[in-house]
Amino acid sequence: MLTEVTSGVRISVIPRFEPGISNPMLDSFVFSYKIIIENQNDYPVQLLRRHWYIFDSVAIKREVEGPGVVGEMPVIHPGEFYSYESACDLRSLRGTMQGFYNMQKLGDAETFHVRIPKFKLEVPYGMN
Repeated sequence: MLTEVTSGVRISVIPRFEPGISNPMLDSFVFSYKIIIENQNDYPVQLLRRHWYIFDSVAIKREVEGPGVVGEMPVIHPGEFYSYESACDLRSLRGTMQGFYNMQKLGDAETFHVRIPKFKLEVPYGMN
């Protein structure tokens, strides 16, 4: 698990290769990842937007940006956490993801970015 704290918000990431829904013959490698967002501040925060940078080892680079995560804009109270799972596909055995969330301190118009640590997407049998 990779973890990073920005502005009192802790982001932890657990990536996993999904062999059951991947198709190596068609250069389709699917990875799921679990994100845990923990609010270590003394005020509630809301996740407004996500911005991902996805790098594929065959030099395909993508950016994904949009409102919330998995259709939600969660409010996370002090000492609480929110978790979700999502997925990404690559055309090769290896890649990375990283990005940031745009969050807002509730009761305030102040918004801030929270970094999502860079994590590897690797097919286990591709490591040999």
